[in-house]
Amino acid sequence: MISPPRYITDVTRRRLTDGLAQMQTQWSGTFEDVDFLARLYDVDALPSRDPRFATAAQDIAQHRWLNDDWPNDWIFDDTRFGLADSDEALLAFLAEMLHPAVRIDLSEVEQLRTFLNGVLIHDGYELVQVDAISGAPIFAPRRIGSGVRGAMKNLIFAAIGPKPEIVLGDAVNNDLRIVKNERGCLVYDRPLAAHGLTWTELTAWWADRQGMSNSPAHEISSSLYQRLDRSLGDNGAERRILRTYAERYIRLGPDIPALIPQVYLHYDPYTRSRYLPGASPLERQRMDFLLLLPHRVRIVIECDGKQHYADDDGRASPRRYAAMVAEDRDLRLKGYEVYRFGGDELIGSSVTLPMLDAFFDRLAIRYAD
Repeated sequence: MISPPRYITDVTRRRLTDGLAQMQTQWSGTFEDVDFLARLYDVDALPSRDPRFATAAQDIAQHRWLNDDWPNDWIFDDTRFGLADSDEALLAFLAEMLHPAVRIDLSEVEQLRTFLNGVLIHDGYELVQVDAISGAPIFAPRRIGSGVRGAMKNLIFAAIGPKPEIVLGDAVNNDLRIVKNERGCLVYDRPLAAHGLTWTELTAWWADRQGMSNSPAHEISSSLYQRLDRSLGDNGAERRILRTYAERYIRLGPDIPALIPQVYLHYDPYTRSRYLPGASPLERQRMDFLLLLPHRVRIVIECDGKQHYADDDGRASPRRYAAMVAEDRDLRLKGYEVYRFGGDELIGSSVTLPMLDAFFDRLAIRYAD
């Protein structure tokens, strides 16, 4: 298995430890070291480095509490915790330092976050607020320049039949209400976690929605897959993408990101017949597929048939192509990542499925935490 790329340099790691020492900031906050680490690691399963003890929990308690003979920054060089060689481990550790259970003083939290971000920025990371507890912020790391600003509010997808009609139930809060054709579409109405939306969470929502909470997991998963598949109609190319990704759930487990088909991006209440000649509604009202990943990263996958670049008579259309790339620019500027497949790639030849498998493998590595 290919390891996730490392972006945080040893120079940055040294700046972090030196800066914390100068600020006289104890990384474990209100906790003893072993209790803080237990929030991130199974310290009773990790080995001891002191032959007198069996576990990491025991030797940390001995040397940091009873003897107090380890320096404050011991954690950054202890190979059991990976802070010296794993971006993921270091970033999770730094974010946990800011957690409301670890630090109560909001001014201290903001001062520490400002310092950490001032160091991490050189390697392309920052700690951003993703949630809150009792008004106190919870932070998570993200790559600078990635992710979509703002929180997800409306996830309307997998529509079957007539287009749903939507009104603003509360314009101030951006609350939407479907007033017609609601039964033909799905609306995910739960908060989006910092880690994105997984197949496990989507199937749990589906089970509650369908009254299947006591059904076996494979029956729930199959029921949801069949419903998503129906939304693709007779589009064989899109169906191959969905089926290939579904096989990943079986192979890798349900905690990978959910692939969500036919997601409404824009909503135009009018049909094309309501427009003046030559005018057109909002382009790309629906995305073919959407992945909601950690740190607000949103991946759009599009399957391009002839209608994306050719007129109805089959001739190349610069106008349609220009509209497509303009929409791509707009999406990317909003923080979305867009990946396109040409319809010819998905015709079902012997190379189609291996190509899709390789794409999703590389995508997982590219956006690894």
